[in-house]
Amino acid sequence: MRDSCLRLYQLLWGLIRPLIFLSSPQTAHDRMLALMRRLDSSDRGIAALHAIHRRAFLPAPKPAPLVGGVPLPQPLILAAGLVKGPGFSDERSALDAAQRGENLLPGWRSVPALLGPVEFGSFTRWPRLGNQGTVLWRDAHGRSTRNRVGLRNPGARAVAQFLGQQQRGLPACWGINLAASPGEADVGRLRDELLESLGFFLDAGVRPDWFTLNISCPNTGDDPRGRHSASLVHELCEPASRYAAPTPVWIKVAPDLGHEQYRALPEACAGAGVHAIVATNTLAQPAPDNREAQAGLGGAGLHDHARAAQSLLRQELDLMKGDVDLIACGGILDGAGWRACEAVAAQYWSALIWRGPLAAALILREGQDVH
Repeated sequence: MRDSCLRLYQLLWGLIRPLIFLSSPQTAHDRMLALMRRLDSSDRGIAALHAIHRRAFLPAPKPAPLVGGVPLPQPLILAAGLVKGPGFSDERSALDAAQRGENLLPGWRSVPALLGPVEFGSFTRWPRLGNQGTVLWRDAHGRSTRNRVGLRNPGARAVAQFLGQQQRGLPACWGINLAASPGEADVGRLRDELLESLGFFLDAGVRPDWFTLNISCPNTGDDPRGRHSASLVHELCEPASRYAAPTPVWIKVAPDLGHEQYRALPEACAGAGVHAIVATNTLAQPAPDNREAQAGLGGAGLHDHARAAQSLLRQELDLMKGDVDLIACGGILDGAGWRACEAVAAQYWSALIWRGPLAAALILREGQDVH
């Protein structure tokens, strides 16, 4: 049943994708968000998405073991960046929107119903409008993407309030990605903001399956490289791990650190109580329309960079033989790319652009064939 469903899907997607690509990436993304918002409010729509998921993904080719302290129903997770909500200029406006019952997170019901495990966010302590103008690009020939959304989101407090009102509809397996405030150099303030963000969710009774601390966003004008020292990981992650317990804490790292930084990360994470390292975020590159601005490179163009980082981390994790897992991320577009990561689980995002909403089901099936 699964294979016949995916064959039909591939045929349909082959007809639909050229039509979607007639629109700019920005327009296509906005239309997708509008569709997600409509589906979130439709019980029939959610039931239909669950039915599609069962046909496309189940039975799972090979269920993942316990990963990062989380029993995943499948080894592929949609990365943060899709279910994150709009930006707001101030916290009061975001809180008022949540109080009015507005959907602050388009896709919070529909995306997990169709795809399974999803990481919401990134969310910063305070709302952010993000970067203005064109912020999304795609390279059809190279199957790559770039974005400089700039951590646009409603802020952790408003999101926690919104999700606290939706307890009955929360996903079966999901995570929350929390980002450090761009431009903040004071480690104490970074730590306090991350702990405050965690507190908003916990106080609202919102307990995801994991929290990811993202200190590697490349498109905010903030250089991430200095944020991955062993001492900084300990400063930020150790108190966060204690505060969030028993919910596991993961960390997401950049693809352009030095070799010694990658080698030091596993031991630092183990000492700080981190359960998994997500490697990697997108790669900082010049924006296509402004060489002075940074945009995050994703998709196939990122894959080799991410693989090099994963290899260094894997070497240290194997030597350490500890309880920190490696979760691959970066340009995983097909089964061969997934298997090449040699990780027990992976995150994906750009695959949605090139292979459509059932990209993960295709990758899992192909990965089984490659294996």
